[in-house]
Amino acid sequence: MPAKKLKEFLDHNKVKYVAVSHSAAFTAQEIAASAHVPGKELAKTVLVNVDGKMAMAVLPASYRVDVRLLREAAGVSAVELAMEREFKGLFPDCELGAMPPFGNLYGMDVYVAQSLAEDDSIAFNAGTHTELIRMKYADFERLVKPKVLKFSVHR
Repeated sequence: MPAKKLKEFLDHNKVKYVAVSHSAAFTAQEIAASAHVPGKELAKTVLVNVDGKMAMAVLPASYRVDVRLLREAAGVSAVELAMEREFKGLFPDCELGAMPPFGNLYGMDVYVAQSLAEDDSIAFNAGTHTELIRMKYADFERLVKPKVLKFSVHR
């Protein structure tokens, strides 16, 4: 079952989505393989510290965050990958590392990689390590209002 907060938010906004159950997987590449989703369409959420404030960087599973590119594209002074201990208490309704890319539900800015914004639909963790949500990227963008920037590089 998707995180209750996420499901209620999507239902309230009348978004069409599909919940996909899969065997337990923990890395973005494992999830993509387990759920039979192309790596480019699986959105992974990486927590970053942007000028001392926690934010989400959302990008295709087959890419990685380039912190220098993100810092320059966002026009900020400092960007660092967040350590687990810095964010583990911020998502009480989610399993650690399975948070959905809806920073707006958690009071965080969201940066989306331009490479992900080109997809018609995306899939992402739904708060657990055994379920994804698949939905239209346009609906995600409308609800989250992320800053779309070029900050990801292919692995």
